[in-house]
Parts: sequence; C-alpha cells; structure tokens
Amino acid sequence: MSDNSNEFGAFMSGLLIGGIAGAITALLLAPQSGEETRKVIIDKSLEFKDKAIETVEDARQRAEKAAEEARRAAQEYSQKAQEQAKKLQEQGRVILEEQKQRIEKVTKGGKKAADKGAE
Repeated sequence: MSDNSNEFGAFMSGLLIGGIAGAITALLLAPQSGEETRKVIIDKSLEFKDKAIETVEDARQRAEKAAEEARRAAQEYSQKAQEQAKKLQEQGRVILEEQKQRIEKVTKGGKKAADKGAE
C-alpha cells in the first residue's frame, strides 16, 4: 500500500508542476500586456490552488476510507481467529477427556490383572 501512495503522490506532484509550468509558459508567450499577464497568472494560480486543495481533500477521504476498511478487515480477522482458537481449545478438551478415559480403563484393567495374579 505504501508503494501505491508514493506513486500516486509522485504522479500528483508531476501533474501539478507540469500544469503550472505549461500555464506559465503559455501566459508568457501570449500576446498580452504585462498587467493582463499578471492578472491571468494570479487567476490561474488561484485556480490551481483550488484544484490542489480539492485533490488533497479527495486523497484524504480515500485514505480515510481505506483505513476504515483495513480496520474492519482486521477486526473480522481477529474475530475469526478467536473463534478458531475456541474451536481448537474445545477439540483439545475432547481429546484430553478421551485420553483420560482410556488411561483409566487401562489402569483399572492393570489393577484387576494384578489383583488376580496376587490371588
């Protein structure tokens, strides 16, 4: 996920810088007076600023959504892991009980055999 956000950030930076450079070049080469050019530069700068703010807000919302989805997935995984642990614990109890019963049978059989041999 880190690589994707770095690539997205690099793309957005390149897009913004390229757009600004292109706009400035177009304005400087356009046949206008200095005052008109400055006004256009200011207007375009404000426009780029607004677009940048909008892009940052959009990226923030997507990041929050991704974080919430990751949090929800982690909770689901944790719950499934706890359920699986409970199942395994119960299976362990059943196996332990079966083994105890087998040991008791063998022990009782051994005692009976020992008692018969002693008689």
